[in-house]
This record gives sequence, structure tokens and C-alpha cells, in this order.
Amino acid sequence: MKHSLVENVSIFLLKKGYTVKTLTRTCFDIVARQGEQILLIKILEDSNSLMAKYADEMSKLAGYMSASPLIIAEKAGNMLADNVVYTRFGFCTLNLNTFQNCIENKFPFIKRTNAGLIASLVGSRLKEKRESQGYSLSGLSKKIGVSSRMITKYENEGSEITISKAMKIYDIFGSSVFEKINVLSFNEHSADSYKSDFSKKYSELGFKASDIASAPFDIIAKKQGEIILTEVGDNPSPQMQSLSKLIEAESLVIFKKKKPKDFPAIKKEEFMGFDKSGELIKFLKEHH
Repeated sequence: MKHSLVENVSIFLLKKGYTVKTLTRTCFDIVARQGEQILLIKILEDSNSLMAKYADEMSKLAGYMSASPLIIAEKAGNMLADNVVYTRFGFCTLNLNTFQNCIENKFPFIKRTNAGLIASLVGSRLKEKRESQGYSLSGLSKKIGVSSRMITKYENEGSEITISKAMKIYDIFGSSVFEKINVLSFNEHSADSYKSDFSKKYSELGFKASDIASAPFDIIAKKQGEIILTEVGDNPSPQMQSLSKLIEAESLVIFKKKKPKDFPAIKKEEFMGFDKSGELIKFLKEHH
């Protein structure tokens, strides 16, 4: 089930002009890029099965990569409805149909919260539409089943409203009076957590850095737009190199005994010997 969903998402994105990389045994399943837009996608049969530690790492990586983190699933306990945005650990969670619509710039306006399905009105647009279509406050209030005062409140403040009211308003004015949920927006914030000697060293060199357990690399570091993916050990993952190319990052292997062939690689002592971030970046670009 999950495998076919990964395949369907990948094929759809390729057809839409994205460069796509699928990964295995990581906290995300697909990285896709088109121009400056990077999507970090976790595919699940049931989004409730996502573990907090994977969500935390995916959130960190999205911050470093300026990527949009998304969960595409079939259900969250129950089947996910079309054109509804759910959330899991703060990530937008949607089914394949909704995701495809979003890529085609048809964003949903209904989201699932603890209070049920709701939509957010854009007050100024509601007022504009009401007036342009010749509805009085009382005329519209009767159609929707709320007071005239409530319509005035909607128009002045915008409001989150229940799905039943939203559908009545939608039938009259269409989707333009609702706040669209842009699931492809991203969070620039990149949290750092220095645990290993290597991430601490990156911090000393002025990088933001985090140790990552469930990715094809062990550390991600960023400084002024330069991203470095670092793997520690003698058998670097081939996934790291293709991933670093896709997100336009540098890659580095810190090896113990056996120097790998196709990567910029150094021993721990050499890495710890860098005094300035510029020296490290220069080394990586020369050995790229």
C-alpha cells in the first residue's frame, strides 16, 4: 500500500516538472524540487503511525533545507477526506487527491481541528461579494441561518466557522471568500541540537547544526545559505550524494580507517583542526 502511494506521488511530481528523489529507511520518503521550492514528504498508510522522533527530525531538516514538510496518507484512523487539511505533529496531512490539487494551485480551505471541520472566512472578501451580489445583511443571514449581527462580525473580523455554515456560504459565493491553506509554505526556522563532537565543532565554526539519526547522513549544518550534509564512518550512504545535489548542499564524510572514493573526506582530527568556517567550505568546494 505505502509503496504504491510513494510511486503515485513520485510519478505525479515528475509529470509536473519536479526533480524527485525517493529514499529508504529515513524519516521522510521523498524529496522533490522545482526551482526554489523543495518538498519533504513522508508517505504513510495511516498518519497516526508517525512517531514523534521522526516528526522531530523531519521538522528540523525542513527548517535547514527551507523545505515544505508534508504527510501524504490514506487515513488518520478513518479515511482522509478530499480537499481537507489535517495536522499531525504540526505537519499538514492530506490524501493524494488533495496533494495533487495543491500542486496544481488549487488549495483547500477546510481543515480538521479538535472542534471538527472548519473554514476561515476573509471578512473583507465576504463583504465585497455580499454587496456586489446585492445581498442585504438580513437577506444573507436568513440564507445561512445566523443573525445579521453575526454576518457583520464575520465581515469585520473574519471568523472560523463550522463546515455546515461554510458550505452554505460556499454555495452562494464560491471559495474566494475563504482563507486558502497553502500547504506548500515552509518554515525557515532551523532548530539546532549539538550532541556529538562534530555538531559541537560546527557550532564553534558559526554554523547552526543538528545530529540526525534517521537520514542518509549524521549531521546537517547551515551557515549563510551554505548547507553541509556530513556522514561519520567508512561506508557513506550513496543516497547522501544524490540528496546533496538535489538540495544544492555540500557533502562531507568523516572517516575512521578507510577513505571513501567519491566524497570529500577527512579524518576526525583534520575536521576538528579547522579554525574558520571559510576554510572548511573552501576544502569542500575544492574536493567536490
